[in-house]
Amino acid sequence: MAVQNLPLAKALNESLRKALETDPKVVIMGLDVGKLGGVFRITDGLQKDFGEDRVVDTPLAESGIVGTAIGLALRGYRPVVEIQFDGFVFPAYDQIVTQLAKMRARSLGTVKMPVVIRIPYGGGIGAVEHHSESPESLFAHVAGLKVVTPATPSDAYWMLQQAIQSDDPVIFFEPKRRYWDKGEVDTEAFPGELHKARVAREGTDLTLAAYGPMVKTCLEVAAAAAGEGKSIEVVDLRSISPLDFDTIQASVEKTRRLVVVHEAPVFFGSGAEIAARITERCFYHLEAPVLRVGGYHAPYPPARLEEEYLPGLDRVLDAVDRSLAY
Repeated sequence: MAVQNLPLAKALNESLRKALETDPKVVIMGLDVGKLGGVFRITDGLQKDFGEDRVVDTPLAESGIVGTAIGLALRGYRPVVEIQFDGFVFPAYDQIVTQLAKMRARSLGTVKMPVVIRIPYGGGIGAVEHHSESPESLFAHVAGLKVVTPATPSDAYWMLQQAIQSDDPVIFFEPKRRYWDKGEVDTEAFPGELHKARVAREGTDLTLAAYGPMVKTCLEVAAAAAGEGKSIEVVDLRSISPLDFDTIQASVEKTRRLVVVHEAPVFFGSGAEIAARITERCFYHLEAPVLRVGGYHAPYPPARLEEEYLPGLDRVLDAVDRSLAY
């Protein structure tokens, strides 16, 4: 059946299954990805069907996992690495930024580095410390890495396929609190470009630009604002590096206002780059300064306080009202 209604987590599982079936060089590696099927069950059933040589349970050693994936890529494999939680990626940060990101440049483009690093990220699930981080801007800052994040089950399926097929390393951030959100997935539809943004909702008064877990929030904001007679356009960025500034620019030239929303802290976040670039490109179109809504410049709080930390409907609506007041 080509079109299925799947949770985002199941769409990722089906995408990995398709990749393993299609290319014998695809190998999945990570802590508990095999027998357990991953803590979020993204790899559930894959080791059973494809064997322990294709779906490999590794030791708890993120630097070693990524280092091994680099070696496999040098030998022609396409490793897909799972980092169990966002905050666990930092032991592997050195391997990612000093080795993985640099190999193609160091070899003048002759060495391919088709490694995908899957990272469940963000808050909203009531987790303990180091389990709710949003470190995407740390990786987007590093030349040589592609950084993407899906917001829908359909994008989860297709973007992971495209990431695995890429000859460049891809950091694939998965919005963990959206794992159980369902949507239609057409497994035979030809996907759009991996790094192309999409307009998730048309509007005329203001643009909300978001990615990953915040796209759903922004769509809820747009629906609430419509009840007050405001027409909000929502742009799902999909890719953080490279960024599709052209789609954002086209939207802002129409609406003349922009609010950028992400879970990560606003300070030095990806929204800052978007705000600066769109201000340069759209200076004579803007009728209000570009505003940003995100997390605070503070360690992620305990679970009881995370709803105060995370950008929600009211905080985004407040930014919309402030922009429209200019």
